[in-house]
Amino acid sequence: MTPVVELVEHAPAVGVAMPDDVGRALAALSVVDAVPDPYSPGRWSLRAGSKIGAVTLTVPGHDDPLTVRVTPKVPVARLFFLLGYGLDPTGAWRDGEVEVAEHRDLLPALAHAVERQVDRALRQGLLQGYRVTEETSMVVRGRIREAEQIRRRFGATLPVEVTYDEFTTDIAENRILRAAVERLLRLPGVPREVRRRLLHQRARLADVTVPVRGRPLPEWRPNRLNSRYHQALGLARAVLQNASPEHEPGGLRIDGFLFDMNKLFEDFVTVALREALRGSGRTARFQDSHHLDEAAAIRMRPDFVLYGPDGVPCAVADAKYKAEKRGGYPDADLYQMLAYCTALGLHEGHLVYAKGNASHATHRVRHADILIHQHALDLDQEPAGLLADVAEVAQRMGHG
Repeated sequence: MTPVVELVEHAPAVGVAMPDDVGRALAALSVVDAVPDPYSPGRWSLRAGSKIGAVTLTVPGHDDPLTVRVTPKVPVARLFFLLGYGLDPTGAWRDGEVEVAEHRDLLPALAHAVERQVDRALRQGLLQGYRVTEETSMVVRGRIREAEQIRRRFGATLPVEVTYDEFTTDIAENRILRAAVERLLRLPGVPREVRRRLLHQRARLADVTVPVRGRPLPEWRPNRLNSRYHQALGLARAVLQNASPEHEPGGLRIDGFLFDMNKLFEDFVTVALREALRGSGRTARFQDSHHLDEAAAIRMRPDFVLYGPDGVPCAVADAKYKAEKRGGYPDADLYQMLAYCTALGLHEGHLVYAKGNASHATHRVRHADILIHQHALDLDQEPAGLLADVAEVAQRMGHG
């Protein structure tokens, strides 16, 4: 069995020798498209889609794990700009603020960036805050939980069920950072030097509780006091939300980290459009729920809807990372946008693609006063040029 398989997103399929049970396990994960070769037993055809990153599978009965790495087509530094801008468009992510050093692969670059941001957040010491604590105590502290005291103690005086506010470093912000550091330390492929620095960050967070795996992350709200944590928390959440499952039924072990480029591109486009239209007096909403029919049975969720001061939709856009059709943009996207425009009562709609094999196009729908625009963004250019292109799309939407 090939120990490491290197793929490129949306590139042609690659033939790989592997046992059938390993191939079936990989196919079940939906990380890549995996199908058995009908003419060569013991060989599988693997093709990467929009998910990028790396995943390692250890299948019961096989000593050697299989690692599949999917490389993005865009440079890693540009990928981090798209990710960072979608998380925080204030400008702190631009021009090397979240740098990836010499790392060219996604996981090493991500681990390096997270460690650097955690280090920056903790330079002034761990953030402290108040946390509500409920516990059983031999002394009265804070308030007695009377209902719990009666239910658990049946009238006994001690111990006491109490609740109180504790000023501590064991707060949501630090717990999220600790969880991200722990997650990265468990992943294979993190460079030794980066791993050493991550261990140092874990030591700084040693008194912070690690969130239980599988449970929702603790909630936090951005404010002036935790502003130095914002970038680190954004990256930490990206790590924790895009991690692959570590265990599956039947003894299958999976370690890895994957980004879905479809979601990453959608987040970037919608946030960048919102920022470009800021100050226009209009309100942007993402994935807002609408219905196609009068009975409200057919739900639609456009990626981006712009509302005027009166609350009426005035523009709609959808982000499409890749054009699948050889001759140009997929027709299904046009049908989808036509439905959006019809339901929202709009005369124009906008489809925004990552640059593919077709140029900008417009289509006027027959027997309907609807114009559908198809825009292409070149992700290979510098951030300033990319944002300028988004601004052009926003300007066209604002005139719609």
